[in-house]
Amino acid sequence: MVIQRDKPVHLWGNADPQEQVDVEFRGNRASAVADALGQWSVYLPPGAAGGPFDLTIQGKNQIAFHDILVGDVWVASGQSNMEFPMGLNHSWRFGVNNMDAEIAKAKYPLLRLFHVDMQHAEYPMADAEARTWTAVTPESVADFSAVAYFFGSEILERENIPVGLIESDVGGTPAEAWTSMDALTADAALMPVLAAWAPQADGEVARQQKVALMRRAYQEAVSQGAQPKPYDDPRSAFFSAPAQLFNAMIAPLTPFPIRGVIWYQGESNTGKARAPIYGRLFQTMITDWRKQWGQGDFPFLFVQIANFNSSDDWATVRDAQRRTLSLANTGMAVTVDVGDATNVHPRDKQDVGHRLALWARALSYGEHIEDSGPLFRQAVPEKGQMHVWFDHAGSGLVAKGGDLTGFELAGSDGVFVSAAAAIEGDTVVVSSPGIPAPVYVRYGWASNPQCNLFNADGLPASPFTSAPINLF
Repeated sequence: MVIQRDKPVHLWGNADPQEQVDVEFRGNRASAVADALGQWSVYLPPGAAGGPFDLTIQGKNQIAFHDILVGDVWVASGQSNMEFPMGLNHSWRFGVNNMDAEIAKAKYPLLRLFHVDMQHAEYPMADAEARTWTAVTPESVADFSAVAYFFGSEILERENIPVGLIESDVGGTPAEAWTSMDALTADAALMPVLAAWAPQADGEVARQQKVALMRRAYQEAVSQGAQPKPYDDPRSAFFSAPAQLFNAMIAPLTPFPIRGVIWYQGESNTGKARAPIYGRLFQTMITDWRKQWGQGDFPFLFVQIANFNSSDDWATVRDAQRRTLSLANTGMAVTVDVGDATNVHPRDKQDVGHRLALWARALSYGEHIEDSGPLFRQAVPEKGQMHVWFDHAGSGLVAKGGDLTGFELAGSDGVFVSAAAAIEGDTVVVSSPGIPAPVYVRYGWASNPQCNLFNADGLPASPFTSAPINLF
């Protein structure tokens, strides 16, 4: 495994009530006595990156762990675009771009992988079902998150320290499933999230009971030598229920110190009813995770959802993600230029992992590099035009591939029309004959926008609107 450097080493587990447990790691020792429920927990001093080391836990029996590295541990979570594996498996018909070559060169003994199995629970769990830690090889990486792998391998190569990646994701799931019930119920503005689930809950309970009876009948028939027709056992809707994935797949991880989180999700919150509340929900989730880990504002780096043809409200979710950058120590990888208009699972995961790694390298590791494309700062109307300023534009603004596209203007009525735009120094000037007194400007406002503003470092600008949240 990989244990987080520069933080106290936390070890915990179960024993008989009142059993003494002695632990030793890297020359440090500590003891604990299990409580009445048999639970024990100890902390050892922090240390620098290195390894391999051994760890022993001694009670009435002894458990020994070997080949432990100390470095940086990142949790990779979200829905299917984070789950998207490097190679082919029973669930995926295709892997990443240049799949065979990418997998063949995946040989990193200092990059370790840990995969939490898909599960849900009604209450926060102490343990998670998971696959054992493994070093990166062509065999082990094929079934692992491609975004996480490309992110982790770049951090390893640039920082020259061991890296651990914990993958905990489930395709097709909304952000509320990954947020604790305590956090959801503490904010009255999030009550629509719970209200939307309520009508489904009773029906799903009844369906699960029916499936359980069918499963039992099937197993009994097989045990008697019959060959019954397989029953339909679709994935439970509880995988999308509020807090269920947090309880089963995040809560068990929170005692384990980490460096930070990378996150790729949002597509399942683009529905017309869900999108307007996503900004509040997403920020609540990030704050909740930081509280649950108890490590302060660790880096939380996320992917803005890519371009894709859809009738849902992808633009509002993208802007909610952009506004989430107001939280401390957050970073956003813009991917509106590397998606696939006809496939919600674009195969270019290399650029996604790289752009997340740029944020980590600048925000978490202190490298002096550009980590983002242009981000909207402010818009000022002047003489019938809108002047737009951006952060992350120090290297210069660029219209990639021709004239600048993707900008729209609106007056006080909030009705947007397509507008002409041109780069003037470090600003973009936007105008339209139909909007003589512009009040609002927006950019890339579509599920599959045609927009081409970049900075000179080759990073795309984030879609945005200058209108207040949910005004129109």
